[in-house]
Amino acid sequence: MKILVVGSGGREHALCWKAAQSPLTTQLYAAPGNPGIAELAECIPWDGDVERLAEWAAAEEIELTLVGPEAPLVEGIADAFQARGLRIFGPTQKAAMIEGSKAYAKGLMERLGIPTARYRSFSDPLQALSYLEQVGAPIVVKDSGLAAGKGVTVASELSQARQAVLNILSGAERSEVVIEEYLQGPEVTVLALTDGVSVRPLLPSQDHKRLLDGDLGPMTGGMGAICPYPLAPGVLKEVEERILRPLVDGLRAEGIVYRGVIYAGLMLTDDGPKVLEFNARFGDPECQAILPLLQTDLVELALAVVEGRLHELEPTWHPMASACVVMAAPGYPEDPHRGLPVHLPPRPPQGVLYFQAGTRRTPHGLVTQGGRVLNVVGLGKDLREALGRAYAGVEAVQFERAVYRRDIGRRALV
Repeated sequence: MKILVVGSGGREHALCWKAAQSPLTTQLYAAPGNPGIAELAECIPWDGDVERLAEWAAAEEIELTLVGPEAPLVEGIADAFQARGLRIFGPTQKAAMIEGSKAYAKGLMERLGIPTARYRSFSDPLQALSYLEQVGAPIVVKDSGLAAGKGVTVASELSQARQAVLNILSGAERSEVVIEEYLQGPEVTVLALTDGVSVRPLLPSQDHKRLLDGDLGPMTGGMGAICPYPLAPGVLKEVEERILRPLVDGLRAEGIVYRGVIYAGLMLTDDGPKVLEFNARFGDPECQAILPLLQTDLVELALAVVEGRLHELEPTWHPMASACVVMAAPGYPEDPHRGLPVHLPPRPPQGVLYFQAGTRRTPHGLVTQGGRVLNVVGLGKDLREALGRAYAGVEAVQFERAVYRRDIGRRALV
């Protein structure tokens, strides 16, 4: 099969790495890809125009497309491909609204009885600020639209919350802010595949969103992940029955057949798991930690989703653990430095995978091209061994002033 992977980050490198292992894959393309992906697939230039990419895919007779990032999904890439009779793994534009608009997602959860934080949404800054005075801090302020994982402010003081509201509502036209109650507990990610009827949860994982050790510093797109996260017995089943299935069934009842990945960002509160956010795609960096543990053929799973026969397959897993450490450019997330040299070891240390993200190939080698530059994944018989190998992989990289957390997975170990 001729397969296309859409995107250019570490998540897409992991998707290409896994798709390349499938005996069904005869030719692999990526749009636009990155230097690491170029070792596995033919990278084609792409400016983000979903209609143009769909035309190219039709001309090249691409048989399956896997979409990594959220922006093309929200822009309707699945609709554009399906209109040309092309198979694509990813939800339609209407279905992707669970990520494209946090206000829409909160309203949907409210209608379907899915457990989540109490909230209000506003487009008027004066109304939002007035509401903040009523509820006080701590409080959570979210940009309702896409913000690459950086649109959330967990405000311990009202002054932080006010500033977050003003930052969001003084920006682009038709902006909207969601103000939520502050929830407490461990955060965990549960990704699930669905064909619009069947639901197959993947192994639970945990992202580390803040820049610095101890969960300090600004929010980022994610600085590392571990998998599997040690959930208490019965919790994953509860997430499936109270959150994932009601979402899929509720969307279908409203005329939306969701096919692809559902990302449920959860808080494990004393009252049970509650949804912090839904995303319409694989998490980044959770994907990089999860896929190396997946024993089942990714292409077979994606085809089952697209063709509405996911009930035929049950994902199987390697009995191992994984840990992903993100190495970012100095200055990330505000102003990451570009053009800094990055040297990978000729052979990765034992049990280590390197997934490239913000890199660019020059005549002198790899250099930084974005904020999150490299994903270093360690695999081991348990989380402790996986973390040890991940950090050994970090030490083997020559990358001056690289920013990375040294406490990934520490709380799960405890």
